[in-house]
Amino acid sequence: MAADEPTILVVDDEKDVTDLYATWLEDSFEVRRAYEGREALDLLDDEVNVVLLDRRMPGLSGDEVLADLRDRDLRSRVVMVTAVKPDFDIIEMGFDDYLVKPVSKDDLYTTVEGMLTRVEYDDQLQEYFSLVSKKAVLESEKSEEELAENDEYQRLTTRVETLRETVDDARSTFEDHDDFVGAFQDLT
Repeated sequence: MAADEPTILVVDDEKDVTDLYATWLEDSFEVRRAYEGREALDLLDDEVNVVLLDRRMPGLSGDEVLADLRDRDLRSRVVMVTAVKPDFDIIEMGFDDYLVKPVSKDDLYTTVEGMLTRVEYDDQLQEYFSLVSKKAVLESEKSEEELAENDEYQRLTTRVETLRETVDDARSTFEDHDDFVGAFQDLT
């Protein structure tokens, strides 16, 4: 793989899952593999563009790896790829997207490509996409009643709308990026 290829870190304590995801991606990207949280932290550096991270791992959990990554102020985009069904606790987590296993090769690849596009966006657009993703995940997993009764979700919705107004002017600049247009469509 060429040195200028994006670097993806795949982290899952299930070796077969890590190896499968890595195999799916290694033709297009430089791929690093970690089979537990501490190993993932050792492999994390400024060269890692996207982290595919399992939440539930023995020892250091994916949530803890994510917190450490954000404490280091690394610009890596993080996708939680996990069997853990999302709950309202995800609102405060610093990931960029959330995929519930099982995940197809196409979904994984498309998500990684979307994350690589987002690396170029400024912090406000990054936050916007992250919040829209969380909102969409919760809306797919929770009933309308559960959403209506949850204060954190209501604050999330308000923040998404506020950011939408701010980034709406930039929309025409990014209309050729499907994930940007899709994020706006998710809100309507």
